[in-house]
Amino acid sequence: MARPVVAIVGRPNVGKSTIFNRLIGDRLAIVEDKPGITRDRIYGVSDWNGKAFSVIDTGGIEIDGDDHMLKSIRMQAELAIEEADVIVFMCDAKTGITMADEEVAQMLFRSGKPIVLAINKVDNIRRNEDIYEFYSLGFGDPIAISGSHGTGIGDLLDEIVINLPELKDDEYDADVIKVALIGRPNVGKSSLVNAILGEERVIVSEVAGTTRDAIDTPFERDGQRYVIIDTAGMRKRGKVYETTEKYSVMRAMKAIERADVVLVVINVEEGIIDQDKHIAGYAYEAGKASIFVVNKWDVVDKDERTMKEFETKIKDHFLFMTYAPIVFLSAKTKQRLQKLLPVVQRVAQQHSLRVATHLLNDVVSDAVALNAPPTDKGRRLRINYATQVAVKPPTMVIFANDPELMHFSYERYLENKIRAAFDFEGTPIRIFTRRKSDES
Repeated sequence: MARPVVAIVGRPNVGKSTIFNRLIGDRLAIVEDKPGITRDRIYGVSDWNGKAFSVIDTGGIEIDGDDHMLKSIRMQAELAIEEADVIVFMCDAKTGITMADEEVAQMLFRSGKPIVLAINKVDNIRRNEDIYEFYSLGFGDPIAISGSHGTGIGDLLDEIVINLPELKDDEYDADVIKVALIGRPNVGKSSLVNAILGEERVIVSEVAGTTRDAIDTPFERDGQRYVIIDTAGMRKRGKVYETTEKYSVMRAMKAIERADVVLVVINVEEGIIDQDKHIAGYAYEAGKASIFVVNKWDVVDKDERTMKEFETKIKDHFLFMTYAPIVFLSAKTKQRLQKLLPVVQRVAQQHSLRVATHLLNDVVSDAVALNAPPTDKGRRLRINYATQVAVKPPTMVIFANDPELMHFSYERYLENKIRAAFDFEGTPIRIFTRRKSDES
């Protein structure tokens, strides 16, 4: 099930990015110890009172500097209106209502979407009176917040959660493997969909960005049912020229959330750039099984070392996803295409793999016996036992004497030992350490 989407909208310099960081809290900290991820983000996940939702910082999606300010603001508002389930409309208590605020308010008011009005920079009690003029915008009670001090964030989250839509059950049976294709524009995603299906089901164009929406295409192969979710290419920020391209990141996020397996498509002609790391990082952070698909392999001059050298290059660039298998193919000529779906099926199974507690503990015990945790100021981590608590992705909880003694390097060591024992090809593993007394 895809999480509801909350978009933060407002004119420049009202503190959207600060509030975005407040809402997602330390959610992105899980990747701090994973080398290779490009951490510039406009997308995150928040959880409040047991309800999870995705957060988009529209202020992080830049538009060319030649555009007029109001046009820029209007496009950001259009993004939120089109794609978000709830919109946080942010204004600035210090400057009061501006013409730009009124421009956005008119668009949001006509949208019919739930609007939460947040007035930032209410940094002290005296400034509380400054929020009253914002009643004139017509969105009910404004919520006073301070991004710099963190005050009012709980009230803001309460109001967001009240307006979130109810999650619907997945429209596909549990045995259907949902596959999302993501990647930069013009890497050949639509051509790959057509090649897999064996027919022209998705419009293919040489113009980057032709695919505007996420398109579900069910099919069956060798008794296994699949759904391919084709998405618009994610274009690098600052290189966006059309309003519709602005939606591509949010739509790709929705596709990733719905998917079991994510195909990160790379154009071998263009090589690997930082934007590919952004895109793969979204799949990693969402906990999805992933496969690197190197497209246009037919145009490469190859010898017996070419494939191995490019595999090494991918592993070096995507150090945080070394578990992901790599498939080389050509959507155009269908060269090596038959290798893709068996890998998809295999990593989907690994994504859902559940390990018996006694087997997991045997592996962890052997790992500790082979390499004991290092001491920290004379104290040593003592692991009591481990258990798997979830799948998609496989999630392990390790009970220990003091979770703070679990160093990221030792956690990575344990992950490597678990992978060596149970494979988990293509899927991230989440490991959490809790104090033994937290077992209840």
